[in-house]
Amino acid sequence: MSSLLDPAILFFVFGVFAGTVKSNLEIPPQISRFLSLYLLMALGLKGGFALAKSGLTGEVAVSLGLAILLAIIVPAISFRLLKRFISGYDAAAVAATYGSVSAVTFITAAQYLENHQIVYGGHMAAAMALMESPAIIMAVVLANQLRNISRAEVGATAGTHPHTPLSKILHESFTDGAQLLLLGAMLIGLITGDAGKAVMQPFSVDLFKGMLAFFLLDMGLTAARNLPLLKGSSPWLIAYAVLAPITHATLALALAAAAGLSAGNGALLMVLAASASYIAVPAVVRYAIPEANPSLYFGLSLGVTFPLNILFGIPIYVAIATGVLG
Repeated sequence: MSSLLDPAILFFVFGVFAGTVKSNLEIPPQISRFLSLYLLMALGLKGGFALAKSGLTGEVAVSLGLAILLAIIVPAISFRLLKRFISGYDAAAVAATYGSVSAVTFITAAQYLENHQIVYGGHMAAAMALMESPAIIMAVVLANQLRNISRAEVGATAGTHPHTPLSKILHESFTDGAQLLLLGAMLIGLITGDAGKAVMQPFSVDLFKGMLAFFLLDMGLTAARNLPLLKGSSPWLIAYAVLAPITHATLALALAAAAGLSAGNGALLMVLAASASYIAVPAVVRYAIPEANPSLYFGLSLGVTFPLNILFGIPIYVAIATGVLG
């Protein structure tokens, strides 16, 4: 309950309330975009400064390896499960959404760890960046396979969507502006080290909490306004949006324990596994898998999973990681 008294979390709750009562309060899209880029840049700098101090250790390599493994396992399992209840295209889109990650959830979790003086490695920001693309690529490959099967069954291409070139998706996935900014800021932090940290302290540290609170206010408004998208959805899908993050976090915890990760790094790995993308994946999937219903993959991630993780998931995952790994 103490986590709910954090000002940033309370602004998220306030945003949900304002959106639910249909207030005309809103954050202009340009401001929201700026806040998102600021948070990623500040997080990348923090990670780079931390890496410059700690160096490239064995735990860094293991953490990044586990992140990539989870980014492959989660969407693969999710797709096999979801296609029992929804179409193959919808299953691929939702699997990609839950196989990828939410940067804001990660940033909020990192701030939570700092507030509770739990140490974590700056390289976990790189782990987040590495986990964004594999699920998207897998979803596009699966969608192309489904189209090929459909063409073979009907014996013609009329009425079907064109094959999406994998090279185009790879380019979009690895050159996404937000992801490049995160990695670029991390590299700059790594190069400049303590000197850069001292110079950027007012920007990347002093302003961070207020910017996060402002952005979470906007996310609360957006989450509340996307809940109607789920009207009429199967109860099984709602159950998936609630239970899948818990399952994925449990898998991450098992891997972290087997690899001997620290409590802070293990907690962030759990948060990454439990989160779901609502920016990168929808942007690509809407173009690459137009057969999928956006109200499903966007509504589930932003209307159900994101609020649950922000309000309850993060403190629970951190407490469990601390108890098991600490």
